[in-house]
Amino acid sequence: MNDLVKIKRALISLSDKTGAVEFAGELAKLGVELISTGGTAKSLRDAGLTVTDVSSVTGFPEMMDGRVKTLHPKIHGAFLALRDNAEHLASMKEHEIEAIDLVVINLYPFEQTVAKDGVSLEEAVENIDIGGPAMIRSASKNWRSVAVVTDPRLYGGIVDELQSNDGSLSLQTRQRLAALAYTRTASYDLAISSYLAKQLSNDDLDFLEPLNPLGDLMFFEAEEEDTGGNLSGSEGVDGPSENNPLPTGQVSARDIDLHLAKVTDLRYGENPHQKAALYITHQGGIANAEQLQGKEMSFNNYVDAEAAWNLVNDFEQTAVAIIKHTNPSGVGIGATNLEAYQRALSTDPVSAFGGIVAFNQTVDADVARAVIEVFSEVIVAPAYDEAALEMFRSKKNLRVLKVAATGENAAAIEYKQISGGFLAQEIDLHRVAADELRFVSKLAPTDEQVAAMLMAWQVCKHVKSNAIVIANEYQTIGVGSGQMNRVDSVRIAAMRAGRFALPIKGAALASDAFFPFRDYVDEAANMGISAIIQPGGSIKDDESIAAADEHGIVMAFTGIRHFKH
Repeated sequence: MNDLVKIKRALISLSDKTGAVEFAGELAKLGVELISTGGTAKSLRDAGLTVTDVSSVTGFPEMMDGRVKTLHPKIHGAFLALRDNAEHLASMKEHEIEAIDLVVINLYPFEQTVAKDGVSLEEAVENIDIGGPAMIRSASKNWRSVAVVTDPRLYGGIVDELQSNDGSLSLQTRQRLAALAYTRTASYDLAISSYLAKQLSNDDLDFLEPLNPLGDLMFFEAEEEDTGGNLSGSEGVDGPSENNPLPTGQVSARDIDLHLAKVTDLRYGENPHQKAALYITHQGGIANAEQLQGKEMSFNNYVDAEAAWNLVNDFEQTAVAIIKHTNPSGVGIGATNLEAYQRALSTDPVSAFGGIVAFNQTVDADVARAVIEVFSEVIVAPAYDEAALEMFRSKKNLRVLKVAATGENAAAIEYKQISGGFLAQEIDLHRVAADELRFVSKLAPTDEQVAAMLMAWQVCKHVKSNAIVIANEYQTIGVGSGQMNRVDSVRIAAMRAGRFALPIKGAALASDAFFPFRDYVDEAANMGISAIIQPGGSIKDDESIAAADEHGIVMAFTGIRHFKH
C-alpha cells in the first residue's frame, strides 16, 4: 500500500472546539469534504464552512439528547473497511458506504467534570462519552488508511504535512496518531473506572474498596533492639492479610490503576543525560501549577517544589519553608509572611541560596521584596498580590508557581517505583495535637516547650531519615537529615544551629523514630536541649526516659513514626 493516503473526507466531532474552525478551514482549502455533528457542525457553518451533517450520512437523526448519533455502520464501516480488500470494497459499494480518511475527535470532558467540587453522579455519567471512543478505536484500528486526531495541539503539524504532501498524510504519521489515540481512550476509561469505583461501592459490592485501596494499615510494637530506629516486629508478612487485603495475582477492583496524562517533556531528568516528562493524575497540586513567570521548570525543580508545598501546607499558621534537595534548610511561622520568611531564612541563610521558597498564604509585596534579595530557583504559593508579582518580574529567570489545592478527588496513595513494579502506601497526613502527646518524663512541660516540640515534630516529618530537627516555638534552629545513624543527625543539627549563632539552649529536639539508646539524650543535654519529642517504642525507652530525668529534660512520646525515604 502506498505510504501516503490522500485525505478526501473528514469527520469532525469535538467537545473542545479550540482551533477547530481554523483547522477545518485549512482542510476545506485542500478540498476535504467536512462531515460533522451537532454543535461542532454549527460552529463550522457559522464560520462560513460547508458541512455535511452526520445524520445525512447515516440516514438517521441524532436522538436521545445526542447519545446516539455516530453509532452506525455507515460511520464505522467508513473507518474500518480495508481499502485493499476486495470483499470490503464490495460491501461498501453494496451498502453505499463512502470511506472517511480523517477523524478529528476529542471527548466529553469527564475528567474536568469529576474534578469539580460537588459534582453529582448524574452529571458525571452524562459526561461519559460513548460514540467518541468508539469512533477513535474503529478509526485507529485501520491506521493503514485512516488518520485520527485527538488533540488540538496536533492540528498545526497535520496542516503542515497536508500542505507539503498535496493533501496526504504519511504512514508514519498515521501510526503515531493511532498510538496517541489509543493512549487517550485508555486514559479516559481509567478515569471513568477510578471515579465509579469510588462512587458506586456499597455493602453489596465488597470487592470495591474506594476509601482505602490498601486495606487497614498494620502497626507493631517493637520486640527487639533496632539500632536503625525501626519499629520491629511482624513486618515480614507474606502477601495480603485480613487487615491489608492487597491483591495477589488476580485481577480485581483492588488492583490500582495509575491514570497518567502527559503534560510536557522536560529538558532532562535529574541529570542532563536522562530524559524526563511531566504527567498529571488529578487536578491541583504541583503538577498542575500555573507558572506565572521564569525559566522552564526542571525535573529537580518539580521534586523540590513538591517537598516545599507539602511542608508548608502541614501548618495551619502562616508558614514559610525553604527547601534544598527535598530537605528543609529552614522553616518559620509568624504573624506575617515576612516574619515567617525571616525566621526560615535565619535557620541557614547559606543553604537558602538557590533554594525553593514555599508559602501557604498569599504572597505580598513586603515578603517579595525580601525574597528577591536572595537567589532562589522557585517560589511556590497559593496566590500572589499584583505588587508581589511586580517585584518578582525584576528577576526574569525566577520561576513563580501558583498552586491550587488538590481537592477532594486527589489520590490518597503515593507510589515508589522499584525494578519490576511499584510500592504503594497511604500518604503520611498524620498530625499530632498537644493533647495527644504522652509526657513520660518527671518534669512537666511549659506551654512554650509544647509549642516548640510541635514545631520541631511537624517539620521532622518532612526531613529525610534519619531525621533530627531542633526548633523553638517559631522556627527551626538546626536540621540533621539523611544520616546512617541518628547520633550523626543530632550532631549535624547542632552544628548547623551553631554555625549561624542560633540559640540551642532551651530549644526542643524532634526525632522521626525512637531512640534505641540513651546516648542520644545525653548528646541533646550537652547541647542545651530542654525538650525532646519522639515516637517511643524502643525496648530501651526506660533508659532514655531515665536520661531525660537526669538532665532535667521534658520528654514526650507521639506513638507515631515519620520515616521518610
